[in-house]
Amino acid sequence: MLKTSSPNGSVNIEFIALMASLMAIVALSIDALLPALPDIGNTLGVVDVSKNQLLVTMIFLGLGFGQLIFGPLSDSFGRKPIIYTGFMLFVVASVICVTTKSFEIMILGRILQGVGLSAPRTISIAMVRDTYSGDYMAKVMSFVVMIFILVPVVAPTFGQFLITFYDWQSIFYFNLIFGVLVMLWFWKRQPETLPVQSRNNISNKQLIAGTITFFKQKDAVAYTFISGLITGSFMVYLSTSQQIFEHQYDLADLFPYIFASLAIAIGFSTFINSTLVLRFGMKRIAIIAAIAYCVISILYVILFSSGINPDLSVLVMFFGLQFTAIGFLFGNLRSLAMEPLGHIAGIGAALNGFISTIMAVPIANFIGSFVTDSVLPLFIGFSVCGCLSVLLFFTVKNSSIKSPATK
Repeated sequence: MLKTSSPNGSVNIEFIALMASLMAIVALSIDALLPALPDIGNTLGVVDVSKNQLLVTMIFLGLGFGQLIFGPLSDSFGRKPIIYTGFMLFVVASVICVTTKSFEIMILGRILQGVGLSAPRTISIAMVRDTYSGDYMAKVMSFVVMIFILVPVVAPTFGQFLITFYDWQSIFYFNLIFGVLVMLWFWKRQPETLPVQSRNNISNKQLIAGTITFFKQKDAVAYTFISGLITGSFMVYLSTSQQIFEHQYDLADLFPYIFASLAIAIGFSTFINSTLVLRFGMKRIAIIAAIAYCVISILYVILFSSGINPDLSVLVMFFGLQFTAIGFLFGNLRSLAMEPLGHIAGIGAALNGFISTIMAVPIANFIGSFVTDSVLPLFIGFSVCGCLSVLLFFTVKNSSIKSPATK
């Protein structure tokens, strides 16, 4: 049985790897499919290629709503049974996706996939919060996100390999096999992190009370809104990256490698964050990263306001800087939002994920609709979301976060 921490408070590597793997099922289901979007659209008779973005954004819609269901349930029935339940729904949804001949039904299947995957995505965060707190939780979360980021590095390349030698349906089959292996590992090695005596009986009264408690934590709400803005702007890149590099730059063959190199930028900064967070604190690092995110995007808008795309090397440089800032934001924002919510970790993680995702999906769909023949609208979206995030940061009271701790 896997122990989450040693007597001296050191982190168990297997625990981090397992939590990251639970989240990686989500990343693999999104990123491995990116090279296949044109093939899926052609198979299902999609005329407007911009509609292929829905295959990415709609799974996020399911992720947002599913967290409202599975988060509270995990507070009542424990973390592990709910993760199993969500994964079974993911299996059913995947079958729908590979058997349908309708684009509309495919979208429904992607939403249901998101609902199912919201269980491992949300509850893995709650399990980290069950086990750690303070800046040490941010350190653990950074390690989890760092490993999680490795998936987008290889997923598009692997997805390209599968559609080259097989077909786009094979991507769904591989995701299922990977998910089953992770579930077996999780079942065999991970103990329940929410003991029976700490569980709450689910009821409307309890859900309402948990929701009221969440919204009373103004810091948690502010960090959740910031997460929604940053996630929404980044989701535009996820949903339009294939279109940008394949259609605007005519680099279909190089797309997986460009995508991987930019994902490495996020992974690198996330790794550095895991080292710096104990020294400087997660709030200070997150504020600096948000300011950098805002400044970089505004600089691009000023330099290329004509709408003419720059040379590929220049674009990749700006993306790399932007995503380096994101690497310092993702894990810290989640940890900052969850820090005051330990007593309602399941509901807290659910509301945090739901609100940030429900904010992100319309942001991504709106901005993405303008990314047709220029990358400029994407960076305008980055700059607006970045500036709003910085403003929100300065509305949060300067509360001190306790030093490293484990439970």
